[in-house]
Order: sequence, then structure tokens, then C-alpha cells
Amino acid sequence: TDRYSSAEVLALYREHDGTLADLVRSRAETDSGREMLVCGERSLSWAQALDAAGRLAAYLHGRGVVAGDRVLVMGRNSDWHVLALLATAGLGAVFVPVNPDFKVEEAAYVLRQSGARAVLCDEVAAATAEAARAEVDEDVWIERLGEHLLTAEPMALGGDPKAPCAMIYTSGTTGFPKGVLHSQQSVIAAGESFVERVQLQPHDRVLAILPLFHVNGLLYSVAGALAAGATLLVEPKFSASNFWTTVTRLRATQVNMIEAISAILLNRPESEYVPEHGLRKIYGIRQASMQAFRDRFGVPHLVGGYGMTEIPGILSTPYDGETPKGSMGRLCRHPDPARPWAQCRIVDDNGTDVPDGTVGELWVNTPIVMLGYFREPEQTADSFDGDWFKTGDLVRRDEDGWFYFVARKKDIIRRRGENISGAELDRVVAEHPEIVLAAAVGVPSEMGDDDILLVVTRRTDSQLTEQEVADFCSTRLARIKRPRYVVFTDDMPLTPTGKVAKHRLRADATLRDRACEVDLVTAEQ
Repeated sequence: TDRYSSAEVLALYREHDGTLADLVRSRAETDSGREMLVCGERSLSWAQALDAAGRLAAYLHGRGVVAGDRVLVMGRNSDWHVLALLATAGLGAVFVPVNPDFKVEEAAYVLRQSGARAVLCDEVAAATAEAARAEVDEDVWIERLGEHLLTAEPMALGGDPKAPCAMIYTSGTTGFPKGVLHSQQSVIAAGESFVERVQLQPHDRVLAILPLFHVNGLLYSVAGALAAGATLLVEPKFSASNFWTTVTRLRATQVNMIEAISAILLNRPESEYVPEHGLRKIYGIRQASMQAFRDRFGVPHLVGGYGMTEIPGILSTPYDGETPKGSMGRLCRHPDPARPWAQCRIVDDNGTDVPDGTVGELWVNTPIVMLGYFREPEQTADSFDGDWFKTGDLVRRDEDGWFYFVARKKDIIRRRGENISGAELDRVVAEHPEIVLAAAVGVPSEMGDDDILLVVTRRTDSQLTEQEVADFCSTRLARIKRPRYVVFTDDMPLTPTGKVAKHRLRADATLRDRACEVDLVTAEQ
């Protein structure tokens, strides 16, 4: 149960100096032997984790890593990610987590773009890291993750709270990923805000199944657990078949998800569910799935939210209470209600505020905004209007302050003179009980503008036909929004963070040829 308010949780610990190391030190001082970090067979207390981070920092320093250097960590989720974050930040260097499933070309791009001095990798990613270094031909050293990194005497950790400490690459839904820089101050503030959103407690056990090279895993799960003084449980990756046994075995009380994971779990066999689990809080389930998830799995607190790698933790649905249908929530706040936090504007193409109820682009002014895109000054400048970050998302706000997502500006399908939100179609179609994922894209039409093509992944046991998908759309969507083409796939292209990579669908020249043209007359009857 929740014993403390979020403000009371933070007040349990002395005020820290704004660095991650001192944040951990302040939590360790309350009870140094408390369990902080669990990964596989290894469990580290707060004092042990701080010592290990100091030893890793000493190793890196001995290899020449200094303030400002970028250190890539390329591997499956592990406790090493947390230790590397603390160690690099403590040196004033920059922690750069990298997707271990990258191909050589992708890894070489990040290695070259980041200008990294060092790569720490696990066995899975070692060969790719070596091949990427050979392509880049830079002075980069590579080391395997292991206990030999912790043999030096620990060094004191500090760093500048306002300097870059982490660089998270965007998921690349529109092309090449960009390196988003955040400071120690920003990482800590994101964690404190997450404590407020899901009412994290010191006795909570936070399960991290999302990749730690993504903003959700790093700035919510990891930073949130550190801020609350909770125990962080790190799993290498999400396993659908083992999810409930893992939750039960680790005694997890909180976990973060994305839409695809909640959809997958709802479609898994009942035999995999463990009714005795202790999961109480989930962050990241889309609203359309919340009631089904609560009814089937009995998790009382389901919270959704909105944020970006550049601006984490902007909106959320309430921890308790009702949310209007389709809303992505209201403005988040810090546990200290007097602390200035995110502000939002909705503007037209001229940057002029629009009235409530009108669709426009969301602009955000927040204290946890990125420091910038690494080595991309023009793209950084283009993303701001003064202090306001331009999200590229089209939203509307009602008179009660609830926000509703409409579409990405780049996810608009122009059909017969009307703008149609691809995201809206994705959401509506995915409500079909036999559909796991859906993605709507525009394809050229002989009538000019675009026709709508719907890419669908069905449940494995489904016999759903393309025409039945069209019939389902006809009962829920206006005629102008109904797809002309439907194609089934078991290999939906996803970004490393589990989002549908629509830019890859749009670039697939065979997509329309493989699709079935549905009978719209039948669908409309």
C-alpha cells in the first residue's frame, strides 16, 4: 500500500547536491544495506552499488575517459547500465546506451555520430561493436562488461549537475536517430516527476523490462526508482510468455509498458497468468486497454502519459480517478507543488495560440527539456521557438485541461482534400479483439492525394479476413477515413523502442501490390 505522498517520499532523504552520485548517497545514508539493484543472480545494496560505480569510474578514468567524453554501453538491459550511468556522470562524461540488436551499419552510425571514446558491450553485441569500430576507423577502445571492470579502488563521484550526463538516441521513426542530451539535473527531475505520477514508494520494487536505451526505461524506471529510494529489478528484455512468472518471482510492484506489450499480454494464453502476483502499478498502458487489463489481471493503478525523449513526463492520466475517453491526460507536476513545471500551448501554423477545442501543434516549456541534439545545432534551433519546444504533435485541449492526441504532423494522410490522422485509424482498428497492431499509411491514388492502406498484425489464431477488417472500420469511422486497402503481416516493422516504423512502411514499394483492395460498398452496408 502507499504510505507516503510523493512529497513525503522525497523528504525521507537529505537534500542532495544535484548529482546522481549524491542522490544515491543520500538514499544509502538512510539504510546502506537496503536492496537497490537486482539483475539475474546479482543483488546490490545502495552502498554496494555506489562502491561499484566508483570502481567503474576509476577504471574508465584509468583508460583516459575525462569530462565530456562519450561512453557507449551496448548490451541487453543489465545492472551495468545503472552503474555506467552513475560512473560516467560522476566523471563528468556522457553515458550513451545503445540498442544491442543494431546491425553493423546502425552501430557504426551511432559510433561515428557520437564521437565516442569507449564502448562497453556484452557478449551479444561484441561482434557488432568490433565490426562497427572497423568501419568507423576512429580511436575507440572496446571492453567487455564484467567483474574485471570493478577491481580498482573506488574514486569519488561528482560532476556538474547542469552538464550533459546522458545521451539517448531517438527511435528514428522518421529517419536517422538524433542524440538527445540530458543533464544530471534533468535526469533527477524526470525521476522525481515519475514518483509523483505513479506514487512510487521506498518499498516498491520497480521492474524494468523496457530497453534502457530508451527514455521510458532510463528516465522513468531507473531515475524514478533512484528518486524514490525503491528497488530496481532489471530484466534483459521483455518476455511475454514469462512475464507473470517473472513479476511473481521478483515480487515486482510496479512496471512500465508500451502499447504493444499490453496488447501482447492481453492476447496471451490464460495459462501463463499468475493470479498471486503483487503488481500494483503500471505506467504506459493506452486508455483503450485499461479496463480490459484491470478486469483480466487485477492491477488497480493504471497510468498513461505523454512525453518525448526531448521532453519527458509532460502529461499523465490520474493515479486514481477517471479519465475522459481518448484523453492522454493533464499536465504533470513535481512532488513539490510550488516548483514550476511544464506548461503547454496549442498553436496554429503561425505560432498563434488557438482556443480550447481547436486542433493545433503542441508546444511545451518544461524545466526538464533536453540540452540539445548532439552535433545538430540547426535541428536543435529549429525545434524551439524561444523557450518553447515544438513537438510536431497535433492535439487539442478541452476547457477542463484534458489533452487529446490527434496525430503527428508527419502522420497525416491527405485524402480528397481532407486531413486524416493515421494515429486515429491505428487506435480505432487496434480495438478489434483479433488485432494486435495496426498502422495506416497513405498510398498514391489515381484520384489525386492519397488512398488509405491499412497494415494489420492479427492474433496468431485469428481467421480474420481483409474484408472483415474493412467492415469493422465501417462501423467506427467516417466514410472518408475508411481504408481502401488492407494487408496482413506477421512482421510489422518496429523501431527499437517498439513503435511502428511507418517511414519503413511508406518506403516499401511492394506494399500496395501485396494488399487486398476491399469492397467499400459491402463495408458500408
